[in-house]
Amino acid sequence: MSLRVLVVEDDREIRALLQSSLSVEGFEVVTAVSVREAQALVDHTAPDVIVLDLGLPDGDGITLVRAVRKQHTTPILVVSARHQETQKIALLDAGADDYLTKPFAVGELLARIRVALRHRGTALGAATTLHELDDLKVDLSLREVHCRGNLLHLTPTEFKLLARLVRSAGRVVTHRQLLTDVWGPEFTEHTHYLRLYMGQLRAKIEQDPADPRHLLTETGVGYRLAVA
Repeated sequence: MSLRVLVVEDDREIRALLQSSLSVEGFEVVTAVSVREAQALVDHTAPDVIVLDLGLPDGDGITLVRAVRKQHTTPILVVSARHQETQKIALLDAGADDYLTKPFAVGELLARIRVALRHRGTALGAATTLHELDDLKVDLSLREVHCRGNLLHLTPTEFKLLARLVRSAGRVVTHRQLLTDVWGPEFTEHTHYLRLYMGQLRAKIEQDPADPRHLLTETGVGYRLAVA
């Protein structure tokens, strides 16, 4: 079962970046743009981690930190452009687990999420970033895919779909999970998206798309990236 991350961020571009990056890592991501919306999601979706911006339209993020800490031990990672040491200390004293100053590297955020979860007794291994089998090499850290010696150009959606399969290489990922992680929870019934994009990926990766070596179909269930 995927761990759920609540991203509280009112900047649309940053929110989309975090949602995409965390989904590729295998997390289930829910988002909020205000303190009020975030409080409702904490109560109704029980996130495993909260990633929190401070400057929200209806209040300061520290309000949410204090409210969450009254009832929950959920790890809270604050991401903010504020640099003042006194503000960082106040947030940590209020119950935040960590503080990252914007701009930050997504890789560092992911590492700190793993640390925060480990402190709560949930150990996560280092993220898988490299997949190699026969003529296919996928390097998620470089966002590069090589096949038969050529650097492939993938669309952003194609890359997200392949990256999600890399994160679970060797294991079946259900149609519903792929649709949720790549397109969002409102697309869980749109299986034609998967068929279309899987067809496009196979056309670029497979030597014989009709008899795939890498991107395997588990009939009626989902897809699996071959590891042997």
